[in-house]
Amino acid sequence: MKITELERLNHDLIICRKCPRLTAWREEVALTKRRAFTDQEYWGKPVPGFGDPMAKVLIVGLAPGAHGSNRTGRMFTGDASGDFLFPALYRAGFANQPGSLSWEDGLSLTDVYISAICRCAPPGNKPDHHEIANCLPWLSKEIALLDNLQGLVTLGRIAYDGIRQLYHDQLDLPKDGFAHGALHRMEKGKPWVLCSYHPSRQNTQTGRLTVLMFDQVWNQVRALISQ
Repeated sequence: MKITELERLNHDLIICRKCPRLTAWREEVALTKRRAFTDQEYWGKPVPGFGDPMAKVLIVGLAPGAHGSNRTGRMFTGDASGDFLFPALYRAGFANQPGSLSWEDGLSLTDVYISAICRCAPPGNKPDHHEIANCLPWLSKEIALLDNLQGLVTLGRIAYDGIRQLYHDQLDLPKDGFAHGALHRMEKGKPWVLCSYHPSRQNTQTGRLTVLMFDQVWNQVRALISQ
């Protein structure tokens, strides 16, 4: 039943046109394309979450990449951030393979579900606060359907701030609580929140986020859900 409800939610999500700027941008990118992908058909719609419907952990990113998820239709698939994320999930035993290029590549996730604060590719990777507010209800509905959820991993400050906004009347998350590796435990029955730098090129190529640092996050997640 819950799998069907997630599928229904995703069906409703992909026809959303609530944000005019984001709708225009994602569709323009899908038409103009990047030279390396001119032979491919872009998704060009809001990108749904995906993963294990019995997930214990929800991974929350920022938004689809213009030529990554906006092209492939699956979160973190086909871009540099995914090239850093999926090998880490594989090493920690959450993914069956260390890479993801398309929907048809055989990737399967265990115990984790991947979503984002904003579901449409934003210009400059920067959704505005109205667009984030428009999109947060989709994330809220997703969380409600993940019955086994124990915790959330927020990839980047905007993801943390979005979760804080979403749970403002339920979780006492500190306003300045984002830091790589910061863990926020809530009252019994509420999910914990673990913060990580986003695996963007801006972070991984500058050394702000290293493979070791990222592996430590997922090893900590493994320990948390095993308690």
